[in-house]
Amino acid sequence: MASDVVSQTHGSKGIMTFYPTVEEFKNFSRYIAYVESQGAHKAGLAKIVPPKEWKPRGSYDDIDDLVIPAPIQQVVTGQSGLFTQYNIQKKSMTVREFRKMANSDKFCSPHYDDFEELERKYWKNVTFNPPIYGADVNGSLYGPEVKEWNIRRLNTILDTVECESGITIEGVNTPYLYFGMWKTTFAWHTEDMDLYSINYLHFGEPKSWYCVPPEHGKRLERLAKGFFPGSSQNCEAFLRHKMTLISPSILKKYGIPFDKITQEAGEFMVTFPYAYHAGFNHGFNCAESTNFATERWIEYGKQAVLCSCRKDMVKISMDVFVKKYQPDRYEQWLAGRDVLPIDHMRPTPEAREFLGESFNDITSNSNSNSTESCGEDGERKRWVIYYRKECPCSACPQNGGSQPALPQDSESKRHSSSAQLHARKAAAAAHTAAGAQLCQRASTPSSPAQNLSTIAHTGSVLASDVEFEQKEKEEWAKPLTQLWQCRPHDPQAERKYNKSMGQQAPYCSICLLFHTYHQSESSSGSSSVTLLNRKGGRQWSKPLIPEVCFNTQSSKTNDNGEGQLSNPHVAEDGTSRLVSCAQCCVRVHTSKPLLCVEQLSGKNCCLCSLRGGALQRANNDKWVHVLCAITVLEARFVNVTERGPVDLSAIPLPRFRLKCVYCRKRMKREVNGCCVQCSHGRCSTAFHPTCAQAAGILMHPDDWPFIVFITCHRHRRNAASMRELTVGQRVISKHKNARYYQCDVVELTTATFYEVVFDDGSYSDNLFPEDIENRDCVRLGPPAEGDAVQVRWTDGLIYGAKFKASHSIPMYLVEFEDGSQITVKRDDIYTLDENLPKRVNDVPFRFSLSLSSCFPPLISKSPTCGRDKQLQIFVSLFLATADRNDQLSPPLSSSSTACQATYL
Repeated sequence: MASDVVSQTHGSKGIMTFYPTVEEFKNFSRYIAYVESQGAHKAGLAKIVPPKEWKPRGSYDDIDDLVIPAPIQQVVTGQSGLFTQYNIQKKSMTVREFRKMANSDKFCSPHYDDFEELERKYWKNVTFNPPIYGADVNGSLYGPEVKEWNIRRLNTILDTVECESGITIEGVNTPYLYFGMWKTTFAWHTEDMDLYSINYLHFGEPKSWYCVPPEHGKRLERLAKGFFPGSSQNCEAFLRHKMTLISPSILKKYGIPFDKITQEAGEFMVTFPYAYHAGFNHGFNCAESTNFATERWIEYGKQAVLCSCRKDMVKISMDVFVKKYQPDRYEQWLAGRDVLPIDHMRPTPEAREFLGESFNDITSNSNSNSTESCGEDGERKRWVIYYRKECPCSACPQNGGSQPALPQDSESKRHSSSAQLHARKAAAAAHTAAGAQLCQRASTPSSPAQNLSTIAHTGSVLASDVEFEQKEKEEWAKPLTQLWQCRPHDPQAERKYNKSMGQQAPYCSICLLFHTYHQSESSSGSSSVTLLNRKGGRQWSKPLIPEVCFNTQSSKTNDNGEGQLSNPHVAEDGTSRLVSCAQCCVRVHTSKPLLCVEQLSGKNCCLCSLRGGALQRANNDKWVHVLCAITVLEARFVNVTERGPVDLSAIPLPRFRLKCVYCRKRMKREVNGCCVQCSHGRCSTAFHPTCAQAAGILMHPDDWPFIVFITCHRHRRNAASMRELTVGQRVISKHKNARYYQCDVVELTTATFYEVVFDDGSYSDNLFPEDIENRDCVRLGPPAEGDAVQVRWTDGLIYGAKFKASHSIPMYLVEFEDGSQITVKRDDIYTLDENLPKRVNDVPFRFSLSLSSCFPPLISKSPTCGRDKQLQIFVSLFLATADRNDQLSPPLSSSSTACQATYL
């Protein structure tokens, strides 16, 4: 073909632009085959500029009355280039109303001189002033007479689904319209079933696209899983939810190859199978899109990883395609044995017309090149085992002499460069008790005199143990009797505890942090961690700690100026080797070897009240548990690869003033250390990380930048009961009179809260924008991070502080039977089919089904006499004493007159 081809970069890389002639433009499928013969599919995205003579529609002046049935408001939360997008459905509107809104002062495009300036403004303001997107409007703007490239009927093999099975999938084999305005966004995703897609911009302002080549798609997935481990654990294909935004600066920092291009009105964009893409609109515009397929897609469709947590996700049976286009493999496909590696470089078989004999050469060359030097995602792989002649075990109470060589695997840290991550593979590296350099060697034999002294010491300890254990009644705390820091140091008890923890799931002293959560998620209720035995008697398992827990500051990079993505010391199956220290018996997953450290006799963690487990040096000549350093958000691993030291300087003073609910009654002296709190709402329950882990508190990886999500026993609710609510759903929530009633969900909204650190070191994370006195945040948005602000507190006084971050939290507007409405968080709402917590259900008269009959068996309308009135007052006082936080109120009435009631 004689089409002009322009590449954004040199060679076959980059997004290519094609200019077909009128004749070439007539056959859609043939031209897509030609595009792939030129290598356009390697970038994952291509632009096609149709001939000037071609028009899809005569005029767009007659579409003003077209209805957008379900426009969505896109609320974006996050910071530092990592964001989550929530879609809130709004009322239907016409195109005329949408255009007027998009061009209003509130939503119109800002002034800019070039694309780079507009791009900077987009990422700087993406969390402010949520725009409205008229997305997923079923229909087409093509004229009925248009035959070429008509998105309503492209006549590709995907039409096989509709022709042979009669199945119509809206937006997949039928067209969708998208009405955009400035800052409306499509988040990172691949198409349903990893199909091709075509997008035509009918009119309006341009649309910017980002695309990661298909060969590097796995790398983007690992990056996203690492930054959003909570979402990843809930759904393996969470990127299909189209909620994750990652800025190009983050992609550059972590070495993810990508290209970007701007689509103007009257241009087509084609995405190829397994090409992750994202983008945003420059202003008011209208685009039309659908999916299509070629024979090359069939292999992608067979291996597509689908979302399993949502019922509305698209799934296409591949049987009909395999039977028709791969008949020789159909039997193997039905038996589940037809799985071949996908070659992203190979063009579609239809391109053979343009490549001739060179088609086979391209295939063989791409296969040999990828096999020779790259893994499945284009990354260069290698496995390295390091050997050390020293035993720098940070957890050992004693450390002497040089040790035999021990293999060590590399990992990285947390709080310093937030990326690396693949909650499965790179998670593994996530541990090693940074500092815990573990050796496998026999302990030095002790002399008879030493043995006698040890026996004598042990006898005295055992005598005190009996007395202490008699006082300890809670089962979880009994194994910790000799490990409290208020008691004399007992190395033997510490070794015994460490050895016991290393012999049961999850077999790693750091993975214990998330073990309770993994048990609760397991269908059997038991541990899902499998111990693998390999050559030489070595044992391996999959770590539970994602890499992001060690590495949470996206501004940090490695020596090459790039963020760290993965760890070469994690096997392809995501497992990591377990090693144990022969002195202290601490067991952890391996990490890159560290320098030898001094002896740790008598060293305790400065963040908690327990001994045992893996320690790492802090920056103040103290020591901390690696588990504690992971859990405390403000603690930071200074060196990514060495997992230490741990910088504690950013921890605010109020954290050290919190009292642990578990150990304060067990410590004979004042409780020290640093506590964390329950992550639900304003729950003030505080505990040391090690105490919480031992007591069975649920902790699991949270999406960046929060790292660990903590659920105290009071807020522990079944995950199924915490599903999203719908408008009109009947629920139970707390009325303004402090009682619980049934109510209806009216609307899903969002609330913006600011986080600041006051000049005295205290902090608050639930300020409203109106609380900032020296800036009109409602109109101008939040201050920049680190800006000095003046905060009006609840006492009416103004305090100095530094601005930290802005958070947008989904809220639910509920309406009670008396017509009153309140806005509450999801944590404060209970569905009708879930078990109510004790604080709601057990207190007398706390829960009422109806506001109009608060106390059916207790109320009569007879006048009150003196004796009955005394009884009424007595009952009221009794109930108030039973629970002062939720005092009994008279029955509500929508009228202004007070309700009179007599307690019988």
